Amino acid sequence: MKTNLHAVIMAGGAGTRFWPASRMHRPKQLLDLTGSGETMIAATASRLAPLIAPERIWVVTGAAIAAATAEALPDVPTSQILAEPVGRNTAPCIGWAALHVRRRDPDAVLAVMPSDHLVADVPAFQRSVEIAAAAARQGAIVTFGVVPDRPETGFGYLEVGEEVAPGVRATRRFVEKPDRETAARWLAAGNYLWNSGMFFFCAQRILNAIATHLPDLKDGLDRIDRAIGTPREQAVVAEVFPTLPAVSIDYGVMEQAPGVQCVPVRFGWSDLGSWGAAQDRHGADDRRNAVDGDAVMVDTAGCFVRAPAQKLVALVGVSDLLVVDTGDALLVCRRDADQDVKKVVEELKRRGRTDLL
Repeated sequence: MKTNLHAVIMAGGAGTRFWPASRMHRPKQLLDLTGSGETMIAATASRLAPLIAPERIWVVTGAAIAAATAEALPDVPTSQILAEPVGRNTAPCIGWAALHVRRRDPDAVLAVMPSDHLVADVPAFQRSVEIAAAAARQGAIVTFGVVPDRPETGFGYLEVGEEVAPGVRATRRFVEKPDRETAARWLAAGNYLWNSGMFFFCAQRILNAIATHLPDLKDGLDRIDRAIGTPREQAVVAEVFPTLPAVSIDYGVMEQAPGVQCVPVRFGWSDLGSWGAAQDRHGADDRRNAVDGDAVMVDTAGCFVRAPAQKLVALVGVSDLLVVDTGDALLVCRRDADQDVKKVVEELKRRGRTDLL
C-alpha cells in the first residue's frame, strides 16, 4: 500500500443507545462492547494497522474526551487527535481533518472511518480498503456499500449501477431508510447496498467538493486553515467551529457530487447500534442467552446480561430482556425496545441528572 493513504477516524459520537455503559466522559467508542478485550476505537485502528501506520492516522473527537481517546490509541501521535470544541456533524469533521492531512501530504488519500463499527472479517476489509483507495487515487469519491443479507429498515441504502473498475461500481443514488416491504424488494433486486458511512477520496478532492456543494462550510474551513500551525490556531478553532454548518458528509456532498463510486463489501459489518446488536456478537448458549459478567439463568431465554465482575445477576422465568448494570445505574429493557434506550438519556437531561450522563 502506498504511503500517501491516511486514515481519518470519526470519534465524536455519544452512543446514547448504550447507556448506562456509554457516558459523556466515556462513550461507546471507548468501550469494549463485544468481549474482545479491545475498545471499539482501538479495534478500528488495529484493523487499519497493516495498511496505515499510526503516524498517518488522524482522529477527530470531542474536546471532553480527547485525553481518553489519546489514551485508547497510544501509538497515534497526540498532535493528530483533533478535538472539536463542539460537534457539528461529519462534513465539518472531515473537512477539518482534510486540511491537516493536506498540509502533511498534498497528494494524500483519506480513508474515513467511524470509530465504533464492527468488522468480523478483517482480511476482507483490508482488501476492500485497497480497492477503494486505488479508485480514490484516480480522483473518485468512493464509499463502501455493504451487501445486505436481510431486509433491514434501519440503514440508508445506495443504488448501484454498472462496474466501472474491478470491484468498483457506479453509484446511482443514495436513498433513505426504507419500510419493510421496500427493503425486501431491494434485497431481491440485488443492486441496493447498505450505506456503511465509510468513505475514500483525495484530501484535495473532498475539499474541492465541499467548496462546490457547501460554500458556507468552505468559508469557515478557510479561516481555520489560515490559522493552522500559528499561535492563534486553538483560538480560531474555538471561535469558528461552532459557527460551521451542522451537516453530514452524506447529505452535503455524497448525495450531491456526480460520479460517486461504490465498492460492494462483504466483511461481516455491523454499526453495532444497540444493546441487541451487542448481544448478537457475544457467544450465546442453546437458549440464546449471552453474558458479559456473572449471571445465573433459570427458565430464561434470549436474554443479555452485562454487569460488573463482582456482582451476580440472576434471571428467572423471563425472555428477551437486556440487563446492563454499571454500579450506579441499572437498565432493564425488552430487546425489541433497545432503540429507545436513548430516551432514558433524554429524560435524564430533562431532569438535570448530569451525574448519570
